[in-house]
Amino acid sequence: MGHGEHVLHFDQVIHLPADEVFAFFAAAENLERITPPELRFRIKTPTPITIAADTLIDYELRLFGVPFSWKTRITKWDPPHSFIDEQLSGPYSVWVHTHSFATVAGGTHVRDEVRLRLPLYPLGEIAWPVVRLQVKRIFKYRSRQLDLLLPSR
Repeated sequence: MGHGEHVLHFDQVIHLPADEVFAFFAAAENLERITPPELRFRIKTPTPITIAADTLIDYELRLFGVPFSWKTRITKWDPPHSFIDEQLSGPYSVWVHTHSFATVAGGTHVRDEVRLRLPLYPLGEIAWPVVRLQVKRIFKYRSRQLDLLLPSR
């Protein structure tokens, strides 16, 4: 891990089989459904997107009211176990998001690991407490939406 890099983990159990949970995440358009509306998150790449290793996806969103373009590349694609998306251009110096799916009693353990670096290191570090809270809030919203959209049978 380099200077100024931060790592956050988010864990959730979804009461469905791993292949179904992975399939939900593999449909890029579902990302809009699990992102807080105030981010105005929109996929610019025409959908449906066939996701695989090296797929590029363009988005637009607002962070703290400021519009950003965001381009990511899928750098690992291992259904139904994991995938990684990495920011190529966007608001962070580094953004690497690892999604992992493991079968557990009663369903699928979903783990998100986000490794990020704020821009303008070391000056940008002053924003870390606010950014950390924002990212945690986004994943808390996402967790609630996943419970609604992927109910157990």
